[in-house]
Amino acid sequence: MVALDGSCVMIALPAIFRGINLNPLGPESSAYLLWILTGYTLVLAVLMVTLGRIGDMVGRVRMYNLGFVIFSVGSILLSLTWSTGSAGAIELIIFRAVQALGGACLFANSMAILTDAFPPNQRGLAIGINQVSFIGGTLIGIVAGGLLAEVGWRWVFRASIPVAVAGTIWAYLQLREIGIHKNARIDWLGNLTFAAGLTMILIGITYGIQPSSHANTSWDTPFVLSMLLGGAAVLVLFVIIEQHVKEPMFRIDLFRIRAFTTGSFAGLLAAMSSGGLQFMVSVWLQGIWLPLHGYNFEVTPLWAGICMLPQAAGFLITGPISGYLSDRFGARLFATGGMLLVAIGFALFIVLPINFIYWQFALILLLMGIGNGLFGSPNNAAVMNSLPAECRGVGSGMRAAFWNSGQPLSNGVFFSLMTVGLAVTLPLAIYSGLTQNGVPAATATQLAHQPPMGYLFAALLGYNPMSTLLGPQVLNSLPATTAGQLTSRSFFPQIISAPFRRGLTTVLIFSLVVCLTAAAVSWVRGKKYIYEQTPQEKAPENSAKTQK
Repeated sequence: MVALDGSCVMIALPAIFRGINLNPLGPESSAYLLWILTGYTLVLAVLMVTLGRIGDMVGRVRMYNLGFVIFSVGSILLSLTWSTGSAGAIELIIFRAVQALGGACLFANSMAILTDAFPPNQRGLAIGINQVSFIGGTLIGIVAGGLLAEVGWRWVFRASIPVAVAGTIWAYLQLREIGIHKNARIDWLGNLTFAAGLTMILIGITYGIQPSSHANTSWDTPFVLSMLLGGAAVLVLFVIIEQHVKEPMFRIDLFRIRAFTTGSFAGLLAAMSSGGLQFMVSVWLQGIWLPLHGYNFEVTPLWAGICMLPQAAGFLITGPISGYLSDRFGARLFATGGMLLVAIGFALFIVLPINFIYWQFALILLLMGIGNGLFGSPNNAAVMNSLPAECRGVGSGMRAAFWNSGQPLSNGVFFSLMTVGLAVTLPLAIYSGLTQNGVPAATATQLAHQPPMGYLFAALLGYNPMSTLLGPQVLNSLPATTAGQLTSRSFFPQIISAPFRRGLTTVLIFSLVVCLTAAAVSWVRGKKYIYEQTPQEKAPENSAKTQK
């Protein structure tokens, strides 16, 4: 349900923007687009640990089922969005946050429920199958998003409602509480400082990659700096608080378990290396490759999703297999090898031409999907196997918080590096291309100094920027053949290809380095490790079972 909704929204963004009458090249549109896409992840990252901790206290199944209910409400609200323009975008962002609250209840407790239900020698396979269901939802969402967008943008959100309702009913009927949980006080001060610190940092990152009044990014603005530095200071305060609270929200002592620490940080690095890649590859396909190969800008989002299916196929192939094998041999070899395969994929992308041959592109994506499949199930199983039974909820939330924090961090780095790369060569390329086709120098200069982020988002949303930015007044003043050339499928891709390659190379080198670091962290996790309770720890557990 969650994966289907996410990929549906990604593919249907052009229809959603048209449906609420929001110009993608408007001055505030980039902010709305970023918040629609990343606001969901921000809420997930902030709430995951808290909701996992509450699951340990009141029951993981109870919190999981509540997640279904909240996600259903969010889906219904999204389908009823009543405003247009900026107000409509704000409503979408708020209702997506409601969905994210439900998603956080689900994600924070799902791994813990699986760990409770399966013995250690079957958890890798169980988690692999769980991840296959997530990839399956992604695949369905890619196709469904394109088809539903043709019917109407509201149907993109309506599609998840019957799944959400059916899942809610099924969960309440079938799931039973079998895990260990104990009553405890909620660490309100820890919850507030963690949520505030992480929120400030992620808000700073989201606004940092947007253009400012004097630069292509906003990293040096007072607001962004105050968010980043203030958020870091609040998180330092949070760590101090957690070391002195009797019943902390964030179990700092869990980091003494090497398998938990290395697995969590390897997951963070894996998310940072690949989290923003989907956006970059989507821009590559939608803004350059697909138009050059005869696809209209309006249909490029759907075909970009279809072109990226080999990556999901690789994950589907190796996810359950690697999970099953890691149950026998441990996660170290599979997780490390998976990250190395992904690193090889990044290296191959660096040398791949912008106007590539598709089968080469597809093989690289397949290789990276196989690598991520080798990494995901074994790494998650290793993290969950390392946790005491009564800490599986908060531990799962901590693991998921690391992963979901890696996504916006990746977006911030990727978009910043890409923007810097585009800013060096894109203005001259646009100015030269426009003036050579008869556009007045003043107009060409104005368009050349548009923020590079606007061009990226236009491509991501399936718009031809030249048609929108030049406008009918300039186009009507030019010969018909020239105007047709400027608004053709090939003009914008040819203009942006060389600058995009420059920025993409920088992004890929960063991803390659981070991915190799993730492989190194994964390797030092050591041999297979399963937490075994001491007799003192088993006593409360047996008592809890007797009381139940």
